[in-house]
Amino acid sequence: MSSIPNILKDTRAHLDKALENTKHEFSTIRSGKASPAMLDTVRVELYGTQMSLNQVATVSSPEPRVLIVTPFDKGQLKAIEKAIREADLGLDPSAQGTLIRVPLPSMNEQRRKDLVKVVHKLAEEGRVAVRHWRTDARERLKKLTGVGEDEVKHAEKDVQKVHDDYMAKIDALLKAKEAEIMEV
Repeated sequence: MSSIPNILKDTRAHLDKALENTKHEFSTIRSGKASPAMLDTVRVELYGTQMSLNQVATVSSPEPRVLIVTPFDKGQLKAIEKAIREADLGLDPSAQGTLIRVPLPSMNEQRRKDLVKVVHKLAEEGRVAVRHWRTDARERLKKLTGVGEDEVKHAEKDVQKVHDDYMAKIDALLKAKEAEIMEV
């Protein structure tokens, strides 16, 4: 049975997920120093299926400008190296024995601007998710039976306020990430 409090609670939970997803996506975008999360988006084709890198290897950053990828199955070294190279992250991995070193090139102004564009795109995806859940909540509120029109209008205003809060949070994340990327 749906009710206004349930719809609001449900919407907040979905918005939290959208915000967390945006934060996670931002963590995969490289700024000045190495972070194992930078390789979270890398997909490796092993045994006929696409797998995320963290399912087939451990990633560590022993130095600020180097990532070390250690495959669980040493026979997959070449496939993992190829996946990192083709992931469009601007990285040039090199296999050394049983591990892969991924040095981070210093970023030039153009690369920083390109990354800012990517971050803007990810932020927009987060905003779209927030808008989607606002629309979903409005639809569910309109379908409620046995609830007064005034209560629905008030609930819609609450949904809009929550929506605006989450949009502001995404914008704040975007500003912080942009500043981090542009920092020389």
